[in-house]
Amino acid sequence: MSTGNNNKPIDVPKRKSVKALAALGASACIAGKAPFVFARNKTTLRVLGTHVTLQEEIRQQAMADLGINIEFQPGGSAAVLQKAFMAPQSFDLYEQWSNSINVLWRSGSIQSIDKKRLRYWDEINDLSKTGKLTVQAKLGAGDAPYKILHVQANGQLGTEHTDNISFLPYVHNVDSFGYNTDVVAKGIPYETESWGWLLDEAYAGKVGIVNEPTIGLFDLILAAQAKGLVQFDDIGELSRVELDALFEVLIAKKKAGHFSGFWNSVPESVDFMANKRVVIESMFSPAVSALNGMNVPVTYAAPKEGYRGWHGVMCLSAATEGKRKDAAYDYMNWWLSGWPGAFIARQGYYISNPQRSKSQLSTAEWDYWYQGKAASEDLRGTDGKVSVQQGEMRTGGSYDRRFSNVAVWNTVMPNYDYSLQKWYEFISS
Repeated sequence: MSTGNNNKPIDVPKRKSVKALAALGASACIAGKAPFVFARNKTTLRVLGTHVTLQEEIRQQAMADLGINIEFQPGGSAAVLQKAFMAPQSFDLYEQWSNSINVLWRSGSIQSIDKKRLRYWDEINDLSKTGKLTVQAKLGAGDAPYKILHVQANGQLGTEHTDNISFLPYVHNVDSFGYNTDVVAKGIPYETESWGWLLDEAYAGKVGIVNEPTIGLFDLILAAQAKGLVQFDDIGELSRVELDALFEVLIAKKKAGHFSGFWNSVPESVDFMANKRVVIESMFSPAVSALNGMNVPVTYAAPKEGYRGWHGVMCLSAATEGKRKDAAYDYMNWWLSGWPGAFIARQGYYISNPQRSKSQLSTAEWDYWYQGKAASEDLRGTDGKVSVQQGEMRTGGSYDRRFSNVAVWNTVMPNYDYSLQKWYEFISS
């Protein structure tokens, strides 16, 4: 749950949120075995999450390294959140984004994770522990992950470090929007690229937005504020009046045909751009990598207003016990053991203990993905296709620089239920 400014959790009543989440689901329908693993061949670990991390290559590698059966249950972000909320007995581990924590912890769908069982806890960097990789970095508005990581003595979540945490910090990144430079003139990172482009009349009818009200909402908040259409006191915590003003603008835009579509998964966002349905849209890094591998000239913006940050969470179901719980800890430890971090780096994502993955990446890959240097050779994505051409530099620069410019984190606001209502009015208008 969110701690806000006073470390008090947001009250998300289960009965009220069931209705909201039901609407949400309806809308968005290392070579060799690691030394810490024990043989649990008869155990099947059920992992619920999105296509972002539930990739077949990851499942196969994990099963080979851990000696267990792993069943992936991928889906759209809204649908998997609904399932986790309603049926914790249906999964053992949940993988999504930190904004899920506000709902799942309050509902009792997940249990705390014992830090003493996390082999690489001390290697996890300060981003999720303190909110900053560098002293000068912005914390960003909303639910910065460090605010909701540790389980406090009173059962709430807060910033005081304890022996128990609500999620394993692992994959993370900053998101923005992608645009086709055959149509949209290439901008200058942090100077001219702006969230406001999403609402620019020049691209009317060719704009795509992610259909997720705790993600797409913030893309549009940033866009509306950048265009001067609406101003907010705190972009991480909008009032009802501010939400009304925002959606008045957005609904008018939608009725005028400004938005071409609202995507529910990374593959769908790739299709939107590849089929020229859109020229600019909310995007996640793997989609940009995939499109570049298809020779579609998409640039991932570094907005002058700052990024929307997200942090992957791996959560332990409240119903998981015994051998499955042991296997779940093995899998969590495996994710931070090197190979997975290197794999997801090739699609533009970071891992919480990057130094362990460094040896699994070539010098050219490390320099490009983490250091912000020009690629010294062509680099391939997770699909084996060239996604980065020699000489290219990653938009936004290095890991440290990108995470020094977070405007807002994916967040469940205090007015979460009202924001859901307004979102679906918008989508259906």
